[in-house]
Amino acid sequence: MEYPAEFKKKKVVILDFQLGNLFSVKQACDVVGMHSTLSSDKDEIIGADAIILPGVGAFKEAMYNLKNLDIIEPLKDFVESGKPLFGICLGLQLLFTESEEFGSNGGLNFISGSVKKITTASTLNINAKVPHIGWNNIEDSNNVFKKTALKDISNNEFMYFVHSYYVEPAYENVVLSRTSYEGVVFCSSIINNTNIFATQFHPEKSGMKGISIYKNWALINNLI
Repeated sequence: MEYPAEFKKKKVVILDFQLGNLFSVKQACDVVGMHSTLSSDKDEIIGADAIILPGVGAFKEAMYNLKNLDIIEPLKDFVESGKPLFGICLGLQLLFTESEEFGSNGGLNFISGSVKKITTASTLNINAKVPHIGWNNIEDSNNVFKKTALKDISNNEFMYFVHSYYVEPAYENVVLSRTSYEGVVFCSSIINNTNIFATQFHPEKSGMKGISIYKNWALINNLI
């Protein structure tokens, strides 16, 4: 029996925890040919071939929603299985140990480090506008773009940002790119040695170069 093509594709779950740019992420997945679905169902999370963790909003509220939906443990089990996870914006920040947003709040702790407010950086220019909104360039910190989903992105390529907080990894080896904003140099994307890739910027809002990131992440992980 011949099944429809969509049933042969690996399943990507875009995690719906009631905060995020879900439909623009879904559209980007559709454009590159990934079979994706929006879900917060535990069984779908465990059974997914890959997960995208997007997000726009407050860290504390996001963690509350994840707990309330009872999907933190399934998400941890998924990551420990070695399957790929792609975090975007708030989705990047949630991967870290803790955030100083609205007091100290614990994160998923998949990546050691903290989330800090741009305005607390001592190097921030006094007249800087926060949140950081708009196009800014990403620097290939360790000359490794070509080995990752950023392989079609040139050093200092411009991507689209919307954020007031930034991540500060405990270990340099997870830093994929850095970006400078009004005197503050921050980590704008990460990759670990196994299965986590995440960006502070929004690839789905960054034109065709951003879409290439989705495509290359999908190709690297055999999702299309």
